[in-house]
Amino acid sequence: MKLITAIIQPFKLNAVRGTLSGTGVLGITIIEVKGFGRQKGHTDFYRGAEGSVDFLPKVKIVAAVEEASVDRVIKAIEKATRTGKIGDGKIFVTSIEQVIRIRTGETGVLAI
Repeated sequence: MKLITAIIQPFKLNAVRGTLSGTGVLGITIIEVKGFGRQKGHTDFYRGAEGSVDFLPKVKIVAAVEEASVDRVIKAIEKATRTGKIGDGKIFVTSIEQVIRIRTGETGVLAI
């Protein structure tokens, strides 16, 4: 099993949710985060005063998937989020050693 974590633009969330449901992903976790990468933030004006916005709003999507589904899920996220501009986001894939559903005690793929 793999844990797929994607950091994306907030306005792309609905597109990603729709494409992931089409790939068989049963559940996702969404976390509102702030950060910066190559964008390095931007300068903004508020009431005539210039200010620096260092951390930009992003959405972190976390999904546990079977190993056979990883490539399909990654391609779905890329397709839904890619604009070709800086700030499209990142996808991280990590291994999961164990998954346990607390309610039933199921483990492994059955717990997803």
